[in-house]
Amino acid sequence: MLSKLDAGWFETPLGQHLLFREQRYFDQAVSDVFGFNAVQVGLPHIDFLRNSRIPLRVHCAVEAPAQVNADPMFLPFESQSLDLLLLPHVLEFSANPHQVLREAERVLRPEGRLVLAGFNPRSLWGLAHQLKGSERGYPWNGTFLNISRVKDWMVLLGLEVAGGSMCCYRPPINRENWLRRLRFMEPAGDRWWAMGGGVYFLQAVKRVQGMHVILPQWKHAVAPRLLAPAAKVLNSKVINLNQHRISREL
Repeated sequence: MLSKLDAGWFETPLGQHLLFREQRYFDQAVSDVFGFNAVQVGLPHIDFLRNSRIPLRVHCAVEAPAQVNADPMFLPFESQSLDLLLLPHVLEFSANPHQVLREAERVLRPEGRLVLAGFNPRSLWGLAHQLKGSERGYPWNGTFLNISRVKDWMVLLGLEVAGGSMCCYRPPINRENWLRRLRFMEPAGDRWWAMGGGVYFLQAVKRVQGMHVILPQWKHAVAPRLLAPAAKVLNSKVINLNQHRISREL
């Protein structure tokens, strides 16, 4: 997870470039999610829940200034208690990202929504990650995960992918003047290199398959027809018995 020194990276020109786009995406993603409880895991110094209409909003992380201090692999929330869960760059900085997703599935209510952000290894950011190495600090000291791999994990856990997007097509140059010069790459990337953004977003909904017994309709339709001959035979026997009884009396 991030330390205080890593959090300072978001104050750099490149960090501000990333934060502006991520904040815009999360603002849109959380605005139409309703419920009672919302939790953001990681990056506690950034409020990605600011545009949420859910009344109870909590920030959870290992470090301050989180309201709840906990490891994302072991969330201190009841099962099926959250309507919205955000994981901004949590998976790539976890020792067991699959366990983090497993915990996310556990704490989400049925039809609850998960929104996450991750660094894309198949991008210019991914190339910089390979060249710079972990000694360059955040975000290059994380393990960038392929979006297809994360989607596969979600499917296995019963989390249905409901949407996604990418951003940050510009190379990760930490100079404001160069970032301004290369701003044309953002709309061009969305059009020509859709899977090459430095950051991907995924939204997923927890689906719970319930068992509903459906009675076959043919039973109700066929049963009267099956019983009809027996009823006719019984009625004929009663009529014959009555006629025999009357003849004896006469």
